[in-house]
Amino acid sequence: PVCETVDGEREDFLRKVPCPKYELCYDEDKSYKGVKGSQFTYKVEDLKEPRFWYVSLVACYRNNSVDCDFHHITEEAELEYDIWLVNGNPNATSFNPLVYQFSFDRQNTLLLYLLFFMCYLVLVPLQMYAVTRQRHPVTRLFTASLLLEFVGLMFNVIDVIKYSMDGVGTPNLAVAGDVLDILSRTTFMLLLLLLAKGWAVTRMELTQKSLVFSIWVVYGVVHILLYVWNRTEVDIVEEIDEYQTWPGWLILVLRCVIIAWFLCELRTTMLYEHNDTKLHFFLHFGASALVWYIYLPVVALIALQVPPFWRFKLLLGITYSADCLAYCIMMHLLWPTRTEQYFLLAHSLDPSDELDEFNEAPHVINSNSGYTSLRNSINSGSAQDLTFTTIQSAGSTSDLASLEYTKLVM
Repeated sequence: PVCETVDGEREDFLRKVPCPKYELCYDEDKSYKGVKGSQFTYKVEDLKEPRFWYVSLVACYRNNSVDCDFHHITEEAELEYDIWLVNGNPNATSFNPLVYQFSFDRQNTLLLYLLFFMCYLVLVPLQMYAVTRQRHPVTRLFTASLLLEFVGLMFNVIDVIKYSMDGVGTPNLAVAGDVLDILSRTTFMLLLLLLAKGWAVTRMELTQKSLVFSIWVVYGVVHILLYVWNRTEVDIVEEIDEYQTWPGWLILVLRCVIIAWFLCELRTTMLYEHNDTKLHFFLHFGASALVWYIYLPVVALIALQVPPFWRFKLLLGITYSADCLAYCIMMHLLWPTRTEQYFLLAHSLDPSDELDEFNEAPHVINSNSGYTSLRNSINSGSAQDLTFTTIQSAGSTSDLASLEYTKLVM
C-alpha cells in the first residue's frame, strides 16, 4: 500500500533512522535538492499562516509493504543527531537575520533587545554621574538595581545576536542574563518598599526590617523558582507562558499582596509627613511605583487571550518598557539637584533646618493659663534658645513664634 497520503498526494513527514553514514536517509527523495551536507531535509509547504512544527523521535517502525501500521522496536539504540530548523530557504543566497534562525513567536525580538539596550546605554552613564554627585543609600541601591538590569540585558543581547548567526546562541549566558534581570527587579521592588516606609526621606531608622527583607527574599526566591520551573518542567508543546503555571499564579498573588502593603505603608508615611516638598515627592513616587507594581498582573491576564505566536513578544515588550520607564522616572525623582530638597543626608544638618521643619509642623501648644513657653537647647557648636509663645483669647488661638539666638561665650 501507499502510505502517508492526503488527497492522493504523498506527505513528506517521516524519516527512518539511523541513516547510512555520509549518505542520504532511506526515505529521502533523491530527486529533491536538499540542504547541502544534510542527510534529510523537510520542506514546509504551508506558508499561509504560522504554526508550530515539532520533531519527534519514536522507537518504532512502520511496515509499508503490509498494512502501514507502526510496530514497537524492543532493542535499545543510542543515536547522535544534529537537526537544524530555520524559517527560510537555506539554499538562498540571502536571508533576514531577524527571522531566519528564530521561531515565529520569537522573530524580531533582537530589535527589542537592541532598542532597550540603547536606552540603558544612555541611562547608566547618567546614573553613574548622579551617584558620584550624591553618595546616599537610596541612590546607591537604585544604581545597583539599574546596573543589574543593564548587565542582564547585555548578556541577553549577546546571546540573541549569536543565536541569529548560528541558531545556537550561548545558553549559559542567557540564563545568567535572566537571573540578573530577576535580581534587578527584586532589588527595585525593595527600593520602592523602603521609600514607601519613608526611609531616608522622613526617617533614617527603618522599622520592621525583618518583615521587609523577609518578603523581599520570599518574592525573589519564588521568582527564581518560577524561572526554573518554566525552563525545566513546562513542556513546550503545551504552548503556555510562565504565568499560566502554579508558580506563576503564586508570584502574581504575592505581588498583589505587596501592592496592598506598599499602599498602606505609603499612606502611613504621608500622614506622618508634614513637609510640602516631601509630600509632593511621595505623590509622584507613589503614582509611578503603583503603575510599575500593577502592570504585571494586568499583562498576565491579558496574555491569556493572546495567541501563543504573539504572547512572548507581548510580554517581553511590555515588561522591558515598564521597567525602562520606571527607571527613567525614578532617576528623575532621585536626581541630586532634586533630592537635596527631601533626602535626609548623612552629614549633620544646619540647626536652622530643624527649626524650620519644627515650625512647619501643625503643633498647637496650650495650657490652662493660655500661655506656654517652650525652651529647647540645640547643640551644634553653640547653644541657642528657642521660645514659642502661644496666646489664646476669646475662644480663638493665634500662634506667635519668636525665635531668639543667644551665643554662649565659652
